[in-house]
Formats: sequence, C-alpha cells, structure tokens
Amino acid sequence: MIDSDGFRANVGIILCNDDGRVFWGRRIGQNAWQFPQGGIEGHETAEEALYRELYEEVGLAPEHVQVVGATAGWLRYHLPRHLVRRHQRPVCIGQKQQWFLLRLTGGESAVRLDASGSPEFDDWRWVDYWRPARDVVFFKRHVYRRALRELAPLLFPDGAPARRAPGRNGPDRRRRSSGG
Repeated sequence: MIDSDGFRANVGIILCNDDGRVFWGRRIGQNAWQFPQGGIEGHETAEEALYRELYEEVGLAPEHVQVVGATAGWLRYHLPRHLVRRHQRPVCIGQKQQWFLLRLTGGESAVRLDASGSPEFDDWRWVDYWRPARDVVFFKRHVYRRALRELAPLLFPDGAPARRAPGRNGPDRRRRSSGG
C-alpha cells in the first residue's frame, strides 16, 4: 500500500528480551542486519500486520509476545535513488513505518526463522539496545534512532541505557537459524 506521497505503509518490530537486549536478524544470504519489518496490506490494520510479519519473519505468535508500546505516528525514510524502481506504478520512494516494541514472553525456542515458506532471516542474536541504530543500513539509521529513542522509556522507565561507544558492546548472544 503506497500513499500519494510515494511511501509504502510498513510496520517495524523491536523485539526485546528480559535483559533489555533486542532481536537483530541477518537478512538471508546477505551481511545485512535489521529489525523485523514488513508492509501493511490494504485490508490490515498496523497491529494485524505486526502479528503477520512477526510470524512470517520470526515464527512467533501473539501468545509469545507482549506489546509494550508503539510509536505515536509514522516514521519515514527515503530509499536511495538507485533503489527506487521508477518503472513501477505507483513509484515507491521510501517507507513510512509504525514501530512496535514487544517483549518476548515465550522462550527463545519459539523463535523460528523458517516458519514461513520464504524466510527473511538466516541468523539472529540479542544485541545491545542502541546497536541497531548504528549498524543498520545507512538510509534507515535516523528512523531506527527515532523509534528506539521514543520507545526506550517504556522499556527502561528509570532511564534508557547509555549509548555505548562502537566496539564496546561486549559479546552478542548468537542464536542459530534452525527451527525449534
């Protein structure tokens, strides 16, 4: 669903664990990491798209998570010119996203990257809360920073964890892509 300004409606998902670390997924066949996200279909609400995308990309059902909160409005990013498909109509110049903060309430074993017929991720790990804003592809960084900043008080009511210097995050907890 692309609006009259050329932005595709989308949901972004920040999935956290009890330690305040966040799910970081590697796009299948690439060395590109990101949060789960996906388009809102014409018949869906943002929350319906959230649960569909959560299952398709991470294999989690509503009973595996708790919705902690959502951004107040749309956060937008523009695609770099070389990624804009000008031959398609309507032309999509970027995405507008509503971001949701979720807490994993089921065990990590519920995460299944192969739950759908076409997986998005081939690996995942828990990372420091602020790391994704630094490490995601450059054109999404400002949206990640805004979403993380807006949602941090819901996860860290006593104050968000300090942003750590690059390379000082400590070890990431790796998880494998195979199901179950």
